[in-house]
Amino acid sequence: MAQKKSLMQKAIDAAKKVVAKPAAKKPTAKKPTAKKVVAKPAGLKKFNSYTAKNNEKYMGRSQIKHFIKILNEWKLELSNDIDRTVIHMQEDVTAYADPNDRASQESDMALELRNRDRERKLIKKINLTLSNIESDEYGYCKLCGEEIGLNRLIARPTATLCIDCKTLDEIREKQMAK
Repeated sequence: MAQKKSLMQKAIDAAKKVVAKPAAKKPTAKKPTAKKVVAKPAGLKKFNSYTAKNNEKYMGRSQIKHFIKILNEWKLELSNDIDRTVIHMQEDVTAYADPNDRASQESDMALELRNRDRERKLIKKINLTLSNIESDEYGYCKLCGEEIGLNRLIARPTATLCIDCKTLDEIREKQMAK
């Protein structure tokens, strides 16, 4: 019994070491005056809003820099989540004797993998959006060529359709599903 306890204690100590990693220090930045925090509809990521200055050109240099920063931070956050999941799944390989516990663990892992697969696809979409920025196609609708609009891009920085074309696209999808 003493040996089992010491093995358990070793496992707990190892888990504490992994969890107790020091957090990276964030550099202090100046407070932006024209930005406010706006929550994304899904509630997972908060993006900084962008308030356009008077007579500012749509998708000008400052707006492009703002969206590049948002997209890169979002991509980094998603990549970190994926890395944490991989580490967690490698460490959490417990073979449960009870079939219900095992099924529960497998169900949790399947859900986690499905979420990470969605995030992987989102990273691809972010990379595509960054390449659209480089080719000066960002901020304009792929179908009609009109401006997508700052509010829509702040809500969904990877948007490729204006609100009118997206609405028509969703109506077509609903009709095709019936």
